[in-house]
Amino acid sequence: MFRLPLQTNPEKSIAVLPFVNMSADPDNEYFSDGITEEIINALTSIQGLKVIARTSSFAFKNKHVDVRTIGRQLGVKSVLEGSVRIIKTRVRITAQLVNTTDGSHWWSKNFDRDLEDIFALQDDISLRIADQIRENFGHLDLQDHLVDSPTTNIEAYNLYLKGRFHQLKWNARDLIEAVKYYEQSIEQDPDFALPYFGAALSSAINASWGFISYGEGIQKADTFLQKGLALNDRGYLSYFAHGTVSLWGKWDFKSAHHYLLETVKRNPSFTDAEEGLAELYTAIGDFAQAMHHTRHILTLNPLSPNHYYTKGNIHFLQNDYLKALECMETALQIDPQYALAIEMIAVCYIRLKDYQKLDQFLRTYSSVEQPVACRALFKLLYPEVETGLDLETIRTDFVDYPSSLIAWNLYLQTALGNHDIALDILEKGVKNKKGQFINFRNDPFLLPLHNHPKFRHLVDNTFHPSRLPDGRIVKSENKVDRPLIPEPEMAESSLSIITLLQKEKLFLDPNLSLKILAKKMDLHPNKLSWILNEHVGKNFNEFINSFRLETFKSKALDPKNKHLTLLGLAYESGFNSKTAFNAFFKKTEGKTPRAWVKSMESDKQP
Repeated sequence: MFRLPLQTNPEKSIAVLPFVNMSADPDNEYFSDGITEEIINALTSIQGLKVIARTSSFAFKNKHVDVRTIGRQLGVKSVLEGSVRIIKTRVRITAQLVNTTDGSHWWSKNFDRDLEDIFALQDDISLRIADQIRENFGHLDLQDHLVDSPTTNIEAYNLYLKGRFHQLKWNARDLIEAVKYYEQSIEQDPDFALPYFGAALSSAINASWGFISYGEGIQKADTFLQKGLALNDRGYLSYFAHGTVSLWGKWDFKSAHHYLLETVKRNPSFTDAEEGLAELYTAIGDFAQAMHHTRHILTLNPLSPNHYYTKGNIHFLQNDYLKALECMETALQIDPQYALAIEMIAVCYIRLKDYQKLDQFLRTYSSVEQPVACRALFKLLYPEVETGLDLETIRTDFVDYPSSLIAWNLYLQTALGNHDIALDILEKGVKNKKGQFINFRNDPFLLPLHNHPKFRHLVDNTFHPSRLPDGRIVKSENKVDRPLIPEPEMAESSLSIITLLQKEKLFLDPNLSLKILAKKMDLHPNKLSWILNEHVGKNFNEFINSFRLETFKSKALDPKNKHLTLLGLAYESGFNSKTAFNAFFKKTEGKTPRAWVKSMESDKQP
């Protein structure tokens, strides 16, 4: 699918693929997408579990890709697939957890609930998935609940999901549409905090990028934000909204840094927030920290075109145009319609002084916003290069070009030598906090303006030390595991577990789970998981399967069982699938079950 660097696969890792909309109404896709995202968000709250971010998971939407390929590209050991069907007031969800090593299924289940129970259902699915990962790959300290109920009004929740569906497309039309749905959600339930935050950050971005008037957008963003914070000021989405409004709406780098940092602390897997930190550091010229964060988010979201754009932009502002071009091409490889990457590739060719490639690119991508401005800017910067354009015609017939994604008018006026006009454009853009101008301090096209007092004043005022963060690199904190129980008690519990299993033969039940055994032992599942992983040195499935394996060996070598198949004996020993049995046996013994039996029988012969 994509020729991108393969990721390492930590044992405790998962990608949740977009749940398929199986409803009769195709417009219900917003709901299946929303369910997927909510499960992703729930799983990200589990310390020690690598959860691939939404963008990379959704890169496989409506694509038939083998899970083993997905595992290699995303760097995960497991993938969750599913479908959603809404029937009147009921919702049916199927979910299955798949091993990316060999494509085998660890767990699958069908759920049929009232729509009003949707949050309890999301919680149930998320906890069951986490249990399966813990049983197969090692200890995770799980909370009793991963999903709260943010509203009791299902219609308000539906409208929120519709708003989120449009917001995540990140273009002018959809961001404006998102705010409309968020406002409708608020009308249904004024005490539902999440739509306020969605409306706040969408309004701030609309204002910053000129999709609506700046004054109107910022006022709406502040109003939505304050109302949302009055309802819930501690959730990671509340901090993210606050940070986004501060960064893009106000260029308040110090406040934005604080709120985005708090977002990352509360949800280290939420790459949108850490990308915000990277964008902030890029704007103020701290490229080392910007790249630090960008590299990290690409491990969690390796198929995000926006993250590659962010990385490429860091290289571009440091005048490394070849690396910038490589990143933009990767972004475009992931999403061939990604507008920012398309614009920046054209800009890179201009900086690289390669008109042949620029011309070919402009002819190939008709979606470039201002191809005439691209060619004109190239000719102004490199008048000696033959382009077929007349320099005097450009100078005399020049007209304004809108700056939807790229500040063409500012660049052209600078290249024309109209520095006073360029500085006026820049001053107005800085005043209105236009997103296209946020990196003006290090923009290579603006180098001719650097010695002008007006430019220096804009830099000094915008990036005054009082407005900047302290500059420390922020790394995602991993909590140090602490013993849940003292070592002597852990040893005693281990012996009790083994004794119980041997006495009652609980391992013969193929449906035995960590929670069931924990209940038998009168232990919390987190404690049992800890004991098995830290004291015994095995995850739950390895531990239980070791008892099943010894039982199988005994049965396989018993002459009374000659008439039974090896697979039948495996099922009698508690294994619940041929794949799981064969894989565990070969991993433990280094040979297949049949080869092992033959070798044991040959050893008995005189």
